[in-house]
Amino acid sequence: MSAFTEDIRRRTIDMLFAERCSCVVYRADGQCEVLRQRGIRDLYELLHDGSEPLRGAFVADKVVGKGAAALMIAGGVKELFADVISREALELSERYGLIAGYNTLTDHIINRAGTGRCPVETLCSELWSIEECLARIDEFIDRQKRNEQQNENNG
Repeated sequence: MSAFTEDIRRRTIDMLFAERCSCVVYRADGQCEVLRQRGIRDLYELLHDGSEPLRGAFVADKVVGKGAAALMIAGGVKELFADVISREALELSERYGLIAGYNTLTDHIINRAGTGRCPVETLCSELWSIEECLARIDEFIDRQKRNEQQNENNG
């Protein structure tokens, strides 16, 4: 049985498309948060902010690959709606009991340039535990932050 009414789900999903954002989190306390960063960055930051904002939440997300699914599972998300979800993300969600609905199921998530697979999906592809996925995502985010700092220092 779902913890969320159909009305809450519909309003959260509608907000995802109306706001043209990457993700909407309907928190267990009834607060709604619109996320706008690209990729997994918002989910990563929410997971690490210390207040457990994902615990018991309903999340509506535009694109969910295996890395995003791992972050949601680790954060304690109760239900997920994805406009697009990869097979590996759906399998991981099902394995860990995350209820997932979607519009489109795809073999894998494509990178922003459209030239290949999403880098985070590729990093997590052969992994089947949340802990392994999170370790790879930590490394990925650390590399991104170092690159951003180098670019700022060089600019």
